[in-house]
Amino acid sequence: MKWVIAIALLMIVGSLGSALFFMMRDKGGSSRMIHSLMLRIGLSIALFAGIWIAHYFGLIESTGIQVGVR
Repeated sequence: MKWVIAIALLMIVGSLGSALFFMMRDKGGSSRMIHSLMLRIGLSIALFAGIWIAHYFGLIESTGIQVGVR
């Protein structure tokens, strides 16, 4: 499961990078940047849903770290 999350994060960052590339290169209003950003949003939602489902089925567990407690 760790590999799936790592690969999904790399794909999200790659999509964000391609959107930046298309924004800088296509000055004439191309829709490639919009498609890259839509792909990034879709991947982020899919990653969140996948983590949620994996936690529900017990494939991953929370660490139990309490934030702000000494």
